[in-house]
Amino acid sequence: MPTRALVGLGSNLGDRCELLRGAVDRMRKLGTLVGMSSLYETDPIGGPRQDAFLNAVAVLDTELTARELLDELLNIERDLGRVRRERWGPRSIDLDLLVFGDESIDEPGLTVPHPRLAERRFVLEPLLEAFPRVEIPGVPDPAGALSAVADQNVRRLESPGVRSLKRAMWVAVGGLLVVILALGLLNS
Repeated sequence: MPTRALVGLGSNLGDRCELLRGAVDRMRKLGTLVGMSSLYETDPIGGPRQDAFLNAVAVLDTELTARELLDELLNIERDLGRVRRERWGPRSIDLDLLVFGDESIDEPGLTVPHPRLAERRFVLEPLLEAFPRVEIPGVPDPAGALSAVADQNVRRLESPGVRSLKRAMWVAVGGLLVVILALGLLNS
């Protein structure tokens, strides 16, 4: 039975929109993409002075374990040119496993739910847009947590490029549903 995973996406180097699109395309191989937030432009938190990020959250149903999914997300980052130079520094792509079903995991290199999820509007706002009924272990009221970080600068984007990215993601989800329905009709 698949597990619902929430994955945070971010980019503040290069063609941010194209990098996020490439990451989502590769994530489709890891399970079924069942939801996607809008894109949000956000000011960086911590680290050196750097450009604004584009952020989003994807909802993925996967048969992978949390560790396998994280390893695959790190592979996608490497494939898209991510180089880790400094903590919270600029990055071409950042993929964070935010929530993995109802699991709480704390092991070397893997902490789920993401430890700073409830402190960051750029995570909470797209997460609640993509999956409003989310239940997050250790965060009893995600909407209340969002209210607590309302002062952080986050802007939802509605440019043609953003709409086309979302449309491409949903077309893929719709195509999968058509295939599932067709297979169901053939088997009846």
